[in-house]
Amino acid sequence: MRVHANSIAIEVEDSGPAQAAMERPVVLLIMGLGMQLTAWPSALVQALVEEGYRVIRFDNRDVGLSQHLDELGKPNVVWEALKQKLGFKARHFYSLKDMAADALSVLDALHLNSAHVVGLSMGGMIAQRVALAAPDRVTSLTSIMSSSGAQGLPQAKPAVLRALLGRPAGNNEQAVVDHLVKLFNAIGSPDFEVPPAERRSLLTAQVQRSYSPAGTLRQLMAVVSDAHRAPELGAIRCPALVLHGKADPLVPYACGEDTARRIPGARLVGFEGMGHDLPAAVVTLLLGELIPFLNQVQRGHSTA
Repeated sequence: MRVHANSIAIEVEDSGPAQAAMERPVVLLIMGLGMQLTAWPSALVQALVEEGYRVIRFDNRDVGLSQHLDELGKPNVVWEALKQKLGFKARHFYSLKDMAADALSVLDALHLNSAHVVGLSMGGMIAQRVALAAPDRVTSLTSIMSSSGAQGLPQAKPAVLRALLGRPAGNNEQAVVDHLVKLFNAIGSPDFEVPPAERRSLLTAQVQRSYSPAGTLRQLMAVVSDAHRAPELGAIRCPALVLHGKADPLVPYACGEDTARRIPGARLVGFEGMGHDLPAAVVTLLLGELIPFLNQVQRGHSTA
């Protein structure tokens, strides 16, 4: 379904038994750069539903079936990155604060007062912004394969950056999927490989649902421009869990360590052999930490 949130149209998926949905604690899932709500594996969503949670997913602005802001123009990422490196302010089209406001507006549209907020990669950054902007509405924060954005943290490997910023060889579906397959092969989990046919099938479904490279670049500029989030993380007071792969070639493990260090009381769990994707075995590992964490927080929240 589509809701009107923060003055734009946002596509939302609300999972959980309809009759009991209003009585269930809410988990709000926020996906990463250029990825759609359908990138959350159904096994993860179903496990949370079976555990008694109402799971809300949505397409971030500029991707999927949410509103695309093409009228804002297409960024020149290389030029903007060079400007920032030289000390000039990079142009951004909207901010991670705006995207956090989108997430909160989704809760408003569904008449939900609060949620356990779970963000992955860029979604983790947005989730951090949600916790900063509306601490009374965030029951807990889980940041997965994400970063504080602090200066001096290790960067993605050059080959990974080339894959991320590269372009498909053509505009047809096969060329786009080929490009995405190369990217996910570059950032994937070395110890938890996804069968090639399965990866291609998943990415083809994503492309057929929606494909917006310009929107992804505008999201990327929002990430790049959010340069002052790290020192603010000390103000977060909700229970926090940081999950990160020790073999992540896109957002290195040190970024997860830094995030956990900056959020008071946050618990860090690192996974050997996990990269920057969600194969079935990684989903199992994440759920093994996420569900007990949510349940523990919920028990405390219910008795408070």
